[in-house]
Order: sequence, then C-alpha cells, then structure tokens
Amino acid sequence: MNLLARREHSLAELRRKLIAREYDPDVVEDVIVDLAARNLVSDERFAEGYVNYRMRRGNGPVRIRQELAKRGVDDSIASIYLVNVELSWNDCALDARIKKFGSTLPEDFKAKAKQMKFLEYRGFTTEQINSAFDKEATDD
Repeated sequence: MNLLARREHSLAELRRKLIAREYDPDVVEDVIVDLAARNLVSDERFAEGYVNYRMRRGNGPVRIRQELAKRGVDDSIASIYLVNVELSWNDCALDARIKKFGSTLPEDFKAKAKQMKFLEYRGFTTEQINSAFDKEATDD
C-alpha cells in the first residue's frame, strides 16, 4: 500500500517492485489480483495519468507509447488514452519546439534539422513535427 500511496502504478510495475523486494511471487500475484478487483490499482488509470503528465512535459505519442509498453501497459489501453487527450499533439510539438528553441522559425536547413531531430527524439510523428514549423501556427 505504501507504493500505491505515492503514485499510480501499472499492474506489471507493481508486480516487478514487489518481487524485487523478495516477496513470494504467488502471494504477489494474489495481492495484485485483489487490488485490481478492488480498483486500487488500474492500468487504465495509470495510463491516463501518465499520458497527461508526459504530454505536459513535452513528449510525443510515439515515446509515451514506448514508455507505457515498458511499464507493462497493454497497447490497446495506451491507444485509448493517446487518442483522447485534452490538447492536440500538433500543439504539443509546437510548444516543445518553442520552449527549447524560441518562437522564431529556423533560418537554415541545419538549424531546422536540429529542431526536427529534437522533436523526433521527444516522440512526435513526422506530421506533428512538420506542423510545428507551419508558419501560421507560429504567428499567434
């Protein structure tokens, strides 16, 4: 319960942490099933919070999907919360670019390539990256 009091965990993440603390794997599985039945731990709730947090931190859907998979969240659950987000991913890519490099568009190809590589590392798709360099989007 101490682990769950700090933050949400995915089922796989909680299982891994408990086994690392040398609890019996059979007991761990029973406890996780019980916690899930009582809705005290939920992959859906974890995914929703994780997507919102990482999106606000300037990460894109590709990277967030990989991070959720690493934490044991099923891809079908991740997809639901990656599609149903408050902001648009295009706006998120633009905000990440502006926060890192400023609002002026790059003058030369080398500077633009650097910014595009940064956004790609952050997990944005090609379409989202291109929208971050759209002239109308930066003229606000």
